[in-house]
Amino acid sequence: MQLDIKAILDLLPHRYPMLLVDRVIDMEPGKSITAIKNVSMNEPFFNGHFPGHPVMPGVLILEAMAQAAAVFSFVDETGLKATDEELLYYFVGIDGARFRRPVVPGDQLRLEVQALRLSRTICKYEAVAKVDDQEAARATLMCAIRPMSP
Repeated sequence: MQLDIKAILDLLPHRYPMLLVDRVIDMEPGKSITAIKNVSMNEPFFNGHFPGHPVMPGVLILEAMAQAAAVFSFVDETGLKATDEELLYYFVGIDGARFRRPVVPGDQLRLEVQALRLSRTICKYEAVAKVDDQEAARATLMCAIRPMSP
C-alpha cells in the first residue's frame, strides 16, 4: 500500500515545519512501513545546524522514524484511518539510538519501521533510516497513543 502527502496529512496532526514524512512507498498495516523524507536545503533547521555545513539533526531523524510509525499505527488494511477518535502519538522512549552517517540537503531519507509490539495505548518499533542504501540511523522507539484533549 502507498500513500501520498494528502493521505499522510489526513492521518498525522503534524504540519510544516514539523511534518517529516513526504510519502509512503510500502506499508503493511500493523506490521511495517517504508516511507520517504526528501531532505531539502529549504528546511528551517539548516539555518543554524550548521551554517556552511548543513546536517539534519539526529533528533529530527528519530522524529521522522516515529512519524512513519504513527502513520501505519493509525491505518487499517484499506488505508483509511483506523479510528474516528482524535488521537495523539507521543514519544515515550528511545533505546539503542545510533547515528552512522550525516544526512544532508539533497538526500532522500528512507524510513523503514517494523512493529515489535502494538496495543491501543503503547507501541514499540524497530526503526532504520537509510540514504542510498547506507544506514544513517537506527533505534528502538516506544510511543504512547492518547486521546487528544478538548
